[in-house]
Amino acid sequence: MPGSQPSSLTPTQADEGGILRPVLVAWIIASFIFVMIGARDILVLRLSDPDDAMRLLQVKDWLAGQSWWDVGQHRLNHGRFPMHWSRLVDLPLAVILVAATPMLGDALATRLAMTIVPLLLMLSTMLLVAWITRRNAGIEAARYAALLTPLSLPLIVQLRPLRVDHHGWQIVLALVAVACLLHRPTARHGLLAGLALAALLTISLEGLPIAASIAAVAAAAWVWDPARRPFLVAMMWSLAGAAICLHLATRGPDFFLPACDAISPAWLLTLAVGTLATTAAGFLAGSTLVLRLAALGGAGAVTGAALLFYAPQCLAGPFATLPGLTYQLWYLNVLEGRPVWQQPVYQAYVTMAVPFVGLVATVGAWRKAEAEGRARWATLLAVLVAAVTVTIFVDRAGATANALAIPGVATLLLALLIRARTIPHVVVRTGATAAALIAASPGYLAVAALAVDRSGDPLWQAKVKSSAAGETCALISDIRTVAELPPGLIFAPLDVSPEIISTTNHRAIGAGYHRSPGPMTTVIGAFVGQPQQARATILASGADYVAACPGLSETNLYQRRFPDGFWARLEGGERFDWLEPVAVRGPARAWRVNRPLPSPARRP
Repeated sequence: MPGSQPSSLTPTQADEGGILRPVLVAWIIASFIFVMIGARDILVLRLSDPDDAMRLLQVKDWLAGQSWWDVGQHRLNHGRFPMHWSRLVDLPLAVILVAATPMLGDALATRLAMTIVPLLLMLSTMLLVAWITRRNAGIEAARYAALLTPLSLPLIVQLRPLRVDHHGWQIVLALVAVACLLHRPTARHGLLAGLALAALLTISLEGLPIAASIAAVAAAAWVWDPARRPFLVAMMWSLAGAAICLHLATRGPDFFLPACDAISPAWLLTLAVGTLATTAAGFLAGSTLVLRLAALGGAGAVTGAALLFYAPQCLAGPFATLPGLTYQLWYLNVLEGRPVWQQPVYQAYVTMAVPFVGLVATVGAWRKAEAEGRARWATLLAVLVAAVTVTIFVDRAGATANALAIPGVATLLLALLIRARTIPHVVVRTGATAAALIAASPGYLAVAALAVDRSGDPLWQAKVKSSAAGETCALISDIRTVAELPPGLIFAPLDVSPEIISTTNHRAIGAGYHRSPGPMTTVIGAFVGQPQQARATILASGADYVAACPGLSETNLYQRRFPDGFWARLEGGERFDWLEPVAVRGPARAWRVNRPLPSPARRP
């Protein structure tokens, strides 16, 4: 355990033993716990998020022969379902599958890949958070940071086994850039930071706010300290150059395809203009802070003008063009993309608790630090403020904000524990220690409160009993029993369609991915519309079956918002002559579509 020397609150250059060993020990323990907790889900490959199912399918389709350049999903919408995802995230999964399948077979290799990749991302996150903490606060605080990282609930959600979508990579790459920002301001560290930000943006443009924030903090640091110019210039050139190269490597023939929801010519041009403008500001600005600030403001204005002139439509965001029905019933109900104030209270608390404690702790550490240490804390504080601001407006950014808050929280925890150890009375000392631990992991208070609240909620208890009895679905994986039906085209809700096409031989119509709004609107419109409208839509789609999972959030939404709609009436027991119920195991429900016989040809 960390010692009790007060000097541990200041950075130390003499890092006896380093941080690798304590981080590895903490990671091994955390990995064992998470694998044990999720063992049953791992064994049956029960995924809790449609994106994980779709990611796995995308990797397997590529290994089965689909082009590297083609990330569309050909089992949806009769093969016409473009996607905006990046192949970069597919690579680690593919490497493990290719290496392990000949020895273990496809089933075991898949489970191995789905377990190892997120756990390696957890290790990377723990190492980076611990390094940032050591850089700012010393080795003892870094050890606590390594322990706190796998205790952060928003981080656990993104780094647990079976979670293979891109969010874990966003966390790691943002931390790499921040670690470089806190290192010596050399061109080499700027180069590495730019590479990390380019990979972050290539994987998903969701990372644009935090990437822009890190770049802005680097620029502001140069305004304050002109000696940081080599870092800033190298970072910008590396960011722009690597983004172009990665876009060419991952898009190939579609390099010039216009898009606002992923790296495209519009964004590459903006990065290039920003790089040139920042470079000019760095070399042409005078020696005074005011002149550097004015030059930086001019560079920012030129960069914004470039995007406004070349692709003004991108300023509206990728969801602005969604049809009204899809926007209302799909986008506004994807809570991870919504502001914190639109989340359930417990979710908002879990997301924001550690970042707010981290803000207070980081400010305190900054005030107590001296010389270089104060500058590093100020830099981390600026990035953390930006990350928390982004999280307030987009909940999914909370995992990165939590990671950036942990160095401050770990420093505060160490100080509180040191103080608690000096309390002579054992009861008071124990209480103070417990209070310190709660302050460092406040999200668990919300979990405990939610458990108590739900234990007395009759509606929640009824839902749990219904799910346990097999009457309603608890997870999207409950739909996979439709595999018992002869292969065909299934008209199913958006959230379960990735599970259907990834675990069965069936095809589906649409899924919740905004680049293909037509199929999404078709599916939503049928389930919430009148039965006659649904009949026309489903017959026109060529579907062989209708299938759904009662009890999941999407079908519950359809039933609640449209109590007279097709799905509400179908789930309520109403029967239609064009749908024939077919038996499948579990709570999933399925119907065979009876098509009208073609009219006989008229005789001349």
